[in-house]
Amino acid sequence: MKFEGTDAYVATDDLTVAVNAAVTLERPLLVKGEPGTGKTELARQVAQSLGMRLIEWNIKSTTKAQQGLYEYDAVSRLRDSQLGDARVHDVKNYIKRGKLWEAFASDEKVVLLIDEIDKADIEFPNDLLQELDQMEFHVYETGETVKARNRPVIIITSNNEKELPDAFLRRCFFHYIRFPDADTLRKIVEVHHPGIKDALLTTALTQFFELREQPGLKKKPSTSEVLDWLKLILAEDLSVEDLRRDGADALPKLHGALLKNEQDVHLFERLAFMARRQR
Repeated sequence: MKFEGTDAYVATDDLTVAVNAAVTLERPLLVKGEPGTGKTELARQVAQSLGMRLIEWNIKSTTKAQQGLYEYDAVSRLRDSQLGDARVHDVKNYIKRGKLWEAFASDEKVVLLIDEIDKADIEFPNDLLQELDQMEFHVYETGETVKARNRPVIIITSNNEKELPDAFLRRCFFHYIRFPDADTLRKIVEVHHPGIKDALLTTALTQFFELREQPGLKKKPSTSEVLDWLKLILAEDLSVEDLRRDGADALPKLHGALLKNEQDVHLFERLAFMARRQR
């Protein structure tokens, strides 16, 4: 049972090695990379490739580690006790299972995605050390210990917004998804936009890499953004001639799909203005 990529996901050799190493070692795979490089989609494609169900735990700034295990609704139990509800006598009626519990309780091996772990508080990863290492946790309200029936394949993504604790990193297999080179990006585009004309794709990718490599750019456009840009180009039925720019540093057509803040737009507007003045 090995991951080799799918028809909908172009996986580089080093990425497939990382996924399979994490599966073999039964350690969480920590995937870092720029936003939009396919980290979340990787988990979905791994699940599809290995024929496993995917359980997604999307982390927010307010997410606590305990929520991944379970949540005890003491308020509802108090209310029901005041109303004389018979449910109050069984505490299990007030315990909501989290995503880790769901993965641990599954009769079949699953893929568990912990998405964007760096959004949470700095203590969040440390609070999961025991559970991810031992594959079990204790439910204090009922006195039971929940153990994983089948150790899940765990994929954890991070946009590198904050450093993760060393104790957490030691328990993971790490992989950084580098931004794809031109050949790999061409393959990715052809998966999403099959049949795109070679001349149009070459012109668009040349402009894209020129824009991405511009010094002073605050946010470099990602893989997902170039795919959106190409989708618009195809929807507008633009030709190679339509993509040609007045100056080397002029803004590309439909640049709103690529540049996502005013500083970067102003940077290219200034460069275009200077290019025109030098003519």
